[in-house]
Amino acid sequence: MAGKQGERARRRLSTEERREQLLTVGAGLFSESPYDDVWIEQVAEIAGVSRGLLYHYFPTKRDFFAAVVERESGRMLRMTAAVPGVPVREQLSAGLDTFLGYVEEHAHGFRAFHRADAAGDQAVRKVYRQALAAQERQILAALAADPELGWAPEDRPELRIAVRGWLAFTTAVCLEWLRGAELTRAQVRDLCARALLGAIAP
Repeated sequence: MAGKQGERARRRLSTEERREQLLTVGAGLFSESPYDDVWIEQVAEIAGVSRGLLYHYFPTKRDFFAAVVERESGRMLRMTAAVPGVPVREQLSAGLDTFLGYVEEHAHGFRAFHRADAAGDQAVRKVYRQALAAQERQILAALAADPELGWAPEDRPELRIAVRGWLAFTTAVCLEWLRGAELTRAQVRDLCARALLGAIAP
């Protein structure tokens, strides 16, 4: 009886819902264990699906992890997108607050995303670095469009390095915060905001 109910529950999920479920399970596993220690069979077992169905969605473990990384990258880019025409200084705190809310709510996904850089698989690391590059481009574009600043990377070559360093700093701060650092979200937000403004100061 329980088996039949499980089958009906699986059929109720749409293709997109099933894919999302599998990625959520994967994010949890990859956030807790190194890439090489996660077995694709674990994902299928936890999700309650056959290995064949999992491989239908993601042909290889590399494809699966890349999809986890890309999903989290997409979420972060959407949440941190700048409002055109509004100075960066005016929207920085609100943007960071939204981002930190994501970090709290999707801690597994955030950890899994940043574990990708330690993966032994070069293709996986490439996906991660492409995602970081997209974040970097988004921040640089916001700075270039800022009506008060209008700084383009070609005008200030050090700006790209400053933004790249700030992303690494913010990642380290957030991971420590998730490990239990005794800071409130507001304190983390203000710390990261000051760091960015200091990094981009002429």
